[in-house]
Amino acid sequence: MLTLSVVSHQQADLVSQLLADIAAHVRMPLKVVLTVNVPEPAVRIPSGARFALEVMDNSSAKGFGANHNAAFLRCHTPFFCILNPDVRLQEDPFPRLVATLQASPDIGLVAPLIRDASGRIEATSRRFPTPSIILRKALLGPPAKADYTIGNELVSPDWVGGMFMLVPSAAFSTVGGFDQRYFMYYEDVDLCARLRLAGYRIVLDPGVQAVHEARHDSHRRPRYLAWHLRSMLRFWLSPAYRRRRESLESNNPQRKNVNTPG
Repeated sequence: MLTLSVVSHQQADLVSQLLADIAAHVRMPLKVVLTVNVPEPAVRIPSGARFALEVMDNSSAKGFGANHNAAFLRCHTPFFCILNPDVRLQEDPFPRLVATLQASPDIGLVAPLIRDASGRIEATSRRFPTPSIILRKALLGPPAKADYTIGNELVSPDWVGGMFMLVPSAAFSTVGGFDQRYFMYYEDVDLCARLRLAGYRIVLDPGVQAVHEARHDSHRRPRYLAWHLRSMLRFWLSPAYRRRRESLESNNPQRKNVNTPG
C-alpha cells in the first residue's frame, strides 16, 4: 500500500535507527527503497522486520530529487513517501496520513507536524519564499511569528519541508515528480508549487507528529550554502514561481502593488 523512499549520504547509523522505528511502530504493509548515494557500511536491518527492503547503490552521487525520482520508478503502491534518515518515528504516522489523503482527493501531499529533538515545533509549513521575504529575513532575522498557526485542524500551507512527505502516487506522477535540476534545496518548494498549480492542496496534519534531528549544513559549509542560494535563484526564475505570482495577481489585482508573500 505504501512505498517509502530513504536516501543515505553516509548516514548508515541514522538509517538503521529509522528502520528500527519503522519495525517497532509501523503496521501498514510497505516497502522501503533505500538509496545509498555514496559508499558506506551496510545498514542494520532490525530482526523481525515486516517490511520489504530494496537497496539501490549509486555509482555516483545524485541530487535529492533525482534519487527520490529513481525510487519512485520502483513504486507500485497507491502512496509514495519521502522520508529523511534523520527523522525519528515514535508512533505509526501512516494510517492517519493515508486517511487524510483518501478523505479529500484534491489533497496532493500531506505531512505530519515536525518537532525538533527538544520538542519544539519546526517551521516546516511556510508561504512561498519571495525575494522580499528572504531579504527581510537576512536583514532582520527570522520572523517572530510563524507563517501558519498550528492548532488541532488541518493546515493548508503553500509548501512543507521535504524531510517527510506523503503523496498519492498518481499526483506525484502527474507533475513529473521532483525537478532534478535542483541538486539540493528547494526541491520541496518547487514540488509543492507545481502540485498547487495542478489543482492539488498541500496539507499539514498536526494530529500526526515526528521528530527531526536536523543538521542545517547550509549554515556551516560554504558549498551547501552555495547550493542553497543557487536553488533559491532557480526557483524564482522557474515557470512554477512565475505562474504562481501571476495567479495571485489575477485573483487580486491590488497585490501587484503590495509586497506580500504568496
